[in-house]
Amino acid sequence: MSVKSLIINPGSTSTKLGIFTDETLEMDETLRHSTEEIAQYDSIIAQKDFRKKIILDFLADKNIDVKSFDVIVGRGGMLKPIPGGTYTVTDALEHDLTIGVQGQHASNLGGILAREIGDEIGVPSYIVDPVVVDELCDAARLSGLPEIPRVSVFHALNQKAVCRRYAAEVGRKYEELNLIGVHLGGGVSVAAHEKGRVIDVFNALDGDGAFSPERAGALPVGGLIRLCFSGKVTEKEMMKRAVGGGGFNAYLNTNDAREVMKMIDEGNQDAKLMMDAFVFQLSKNVGSMAAVLAGRVDQIIITGGIAHNQWVTDEITKRVSFIAPVTVYPGEDELLALAQGALRVMNGEEQAKIYEEI
Repeated sequence: MSVKSLIINPGSTSTKLGIFTDETLEMDETLRHSTEEIAQYDSIIAQKDFRKKIILDFLADKNIDVKSFDVIVGRGGMLKPIPGGTYTVTDALEHDLTIGVQGQHASNLGGILAREIGDEIGVPSYIVDPVVVDELCDAARLSGLPEIPRVSVFHALNQKAVCRRYAAEVGRKYEELNLIGVHLGGGVSVAAHEKGRVIDVFNALDGDGAFSPERAGALPVGGLIRLCFSGKVTEKEMMKRAVGGGGFNAYLNTNDAREVMKMIDEGNQDAKLMMDAFVFQLSKNVGSMAAVLAGRVDQIIITGGIAHNQWVTDEITKRVSFIAPVTVYPGEDELLALAQGALRVMNGEEQAKIYEEI
């Protein structure tokens, strides 16, 4: 029997909805929220009823009976570190999304809205592979200073989805393969997937790995310390430069890779050097993950928005294809990935994880 799912993916100024029958997208919509609407609320969690009403009003306007859904799936948020998988939205999970145990983010609303709507119509609610997925091996956690452990925050939903997609296409299971995932977006992440677990990852959110369109990535430590204590920048300004104002933004005042390629086409040598360095650093990260996997790599998978840029993917491929063949899946289909996570549970292919037991 087919499974009809409602997918809820909240962003800072929008709520993306997807309606699926099994893996077939029947309808998707981005419900946009104006700055004035959002400004009425003093916290992200305070937006819950506002966003819920917009979702239910949209369904009613499209003559879609909310009771027709078999499952409601929300984007996972800033929970405590957990292994990858599909999680039932329990009281404990909802509580930690509400308080934001690792920070407040619009994605925290995904599981909360899924639970509330699911409970009202009597169907299960889930989240799938939130950004806090942590499956690091013990050796990957040490940084060199005990006060600063390495942490796992990355594009877990898309990385795991494309790895599963590749496995299915070659007739294997994700849990049987060693893969290197490369997500190219506003932030980048390069991960070592060892038989279904991400045992190490470079993420450019909080200072790790290659720089990205918006993030500085790993920086020379001595220079960073001197800049922080120079009196020229506050802590808040430094964090903004590292996350949001770094990478392409810092050098070229744009976070759009398409704009950078246009600059290159117009003969801008600074833009060319910037893109060359981007590819250079990403390729080094891939090589590092190959070493983590002891050279036993079945495939390298490149994904994310910038993977639409064939020049970038071709240049990375030239540098890393000696390690393993490269497959490119441009873009990131988060709605489908969320639907697939719930479908695996609904079809009995895997068991939903319970947050309290982690």
